This record gives sequence, C-alpha cells and structure tokens, in this order.
Amino acid sequence: MTFLDTIILAIIEGITEFLPISSTGHLILASHLLNIPQTEFLKSFEIIIQLGAILAVVVLYFKRILQQTRALAITLVSAFIPTGIIGVVAYKLVKDHLIGNDLLVVAMLILGGILLILIDKYLFKNPTTCSVENISIKQATIIGLGQTLSMIPGVSRSAATIVTAGLQGIDKKTAVEFSFLLAIPTMVAAAALDISSVGLSFTSHEISMLMVGFIGAFITALVSIKFFVEYVQKNGFAVFGYYRIILGITYLIVMSVLG
Repeated sequence: MTFLDTIILAIIEGITEFLPISSTGHLILASHLLNIPQTEFLKSFEIIIQLGAILAVVVLYFKRILQQTRALAITLVSAFIPTGIIGVVAYKLVKDHLIGNDLLVVAMLILGGILLILIDKYLFKNPTTCSVENISIKQATIIGLGQTLSMIPGVSRSAATIVTAGLQGIDKKTAVEFSFLLAIPTMVAAAALDISSVGLSFTSHEISMLMVGFIGAFITALVSIKFFVEYVQKNGFAVFGYYRIILGITYLIVMSVLG
C-alpha cells in the first residue's frame, strides 16, 4: 500500500462517509481496483480514517454540540446502545468474513440503490418530527437498530439511519443532522474497538499512512457534509440510489474485463 493509495482512499472516505452510498463499500471496491492486499492493516485503516471524517462533523457542528441539551444527549445514547451491543458481538464476524468481500458490497449497493429510489418517492412527505431535539427515545432506539445494518459492507450507515428516521415521520433535514451527530459516538467506538482488538502494533510507515488518511478524510468530509445537507433539502435521495446501482454494475463489468 503506497502513499498514493492512502490519499485516494482518504479522499473516497471523506466524500462518501456521510452520503448514503456506503463509504466502507467504496473503500473495499477501490482497494480491489488498486490491487491493495486485504491485510489486517488495510481493514484497520479503513475503520480508523473514518475518525478524520467524524472530526469534520465535530468542527461543523461544534456550537450545536456545545449547546446540546440533556434530552438530545439521551436520545443519542439511546440510538448508540443497540449499535454498540451488536457491534461488539458481531465485530469478529464482520472483520474476518464480511469486510473485503467485493461481491457482497456490489449486491448491497444495488439493493440499497433500488431501496433509496423507492423510498424517496414515499418518505418525508408529511413529517411529524422536525427537530433533533424532539426525537423521542423510542425513535432514537429504532434508528440505532437500523444503523446496525451498516455493519454489512455496502450498506450505508448514513442511508440506514436516515431511512429509519424517515419511516418514523422525521423530516429530511432532521434525519440527516441526527445521522451526522450519531456518527460521532458510533465511529469513535468502532475505531476504539478495532484498536483494542489489534493493539497499537503499527509500524512507523503504517502510522504515517494513518495520519495522511486521517487528514485527507477530514478535509474532504468538510466539503461533502455541506454539499449533502444543501442537496438533499432541495432534491432528495433518488440520485444516490441511481449512483449506487450504476457503480455496482460498472464494477462488475470492469472486474469481468480485467479477469
């Protein structure tokens, strides 16, 4: 894995982390196309650089986080608990058998794309909850359960949380913002779990690549977040569904040509 590979993966992570197109899926497909070996370091790299993208959320929503009410803190904890429990239980299965499976990613990209297109036509029409502060503990818990689906590579964490929120009558902007805020404890916990599992046994070269990946993901995520919020409010999610389908089919064609 070269530094050029690191930069490419970091940019992909920053752009895709908060879009409903699966950042993990993109990283897996990109690493296959770049012929990067599916080592334990690569799997850890793909998890840890997500912290760079999460830092972008902290920076952009810093005032909102400081002003966070007790009620919002409780709903975020309620949403995180299901993910935390299931994440710990399923961690080894996901890392050993699911991460790196490009065919699984393609299948989830296409299925998720079809789902996004269908949902965009029917969800968010008559929302009953229009503020993250008004999300109930029950709604938050269900969103957290929905988020656990994103442990399957190719299932977008952002899409899973936003769709689950929409199914409960939460409007687009609120669903997107809650998804952003929920990403903070979720991704930090995922990175901490991975580090505690593999230990801090990285070489100096690997640490350098992690730093480059972190910074690259942070910078590109700043732009991606602003774009996503503005775009979704005006246009919806269908375009991301079509993108997922096209990407999945294109990948299959390219890989069949490359043999």
